Amino acid sequence: MKERNNNITVFGLVAEEPAFNHEVFGEKFFKMMISIDRVSGAVDTLPVLISERIVDMNELKAGACVMITGRIRSYNEHIGEKSKLILAIFTEIIEIYENEEELPFNNDVVLRGFICKEPIYRVTPLGREITNVLIAVNRAYGKSDYIPCITWGRTAKFVGHLPVGTHIEMTGRFQSRPYTKKISEDKIENRVAYEVSVGRVEIVEEKENADE
Repeated sequence: MKERNNNITVFGLVAEEPAFNHEVFGEKFFKMMISIDRVSGAVDTLPVLISERIVDMNELKAGACVMITGRIRSYNEHIGEKSKLILAIFTEIIEIYENEEELPFNNDVVLRGFICKEPIYRVTPLGREITNVLIAVNRAYGKSDYIPCITWGRTAKFVGHLPVGTHIEMTGRFQSRPYTKKISEDKIENRVAYEVSVGRVEIVEEKENADE
């Protein structure tokens, strides 16, 4: 069932072939990584979950060109006493393309959700405005996905002043962002964060009232 609140379509290359991830009620799910070029020349490498029931995993070889439609899912991974928010693309439809002369790389996300933590607005040393915001996107059956988003410029200033509970619609792209974390005085780890880089934001109530 397609969810109005949470839609993603990506077109890229298989970067890591599928490996078994987990099983639910006898249905096996596999995880693979896909790479998508940005206009800037940077590359996003993103995690994808796929059910064995929708595609033959043997067809998903490294370098294959795929188009995936689905949703961004979040879940908590427990490591000792701590928990970490994990994001992945949950696949509904996957198509495999061969012999593409020009790959139409694509990465489109549409989310409707509620701001669930106070947005964090800041200005970089170079004067760039950025706001980080966590939104809760409702699923069917009463569950929600918690998706970190990052906004820029005038949009960052707008989102930075919105109160918790505001219902918003965002469009953008799902991206990977490498960073380093200091573990101790002499140890640094290289990590990757996944988030939605937002291009457009609208308050849902205002949009719907205007349509009435």
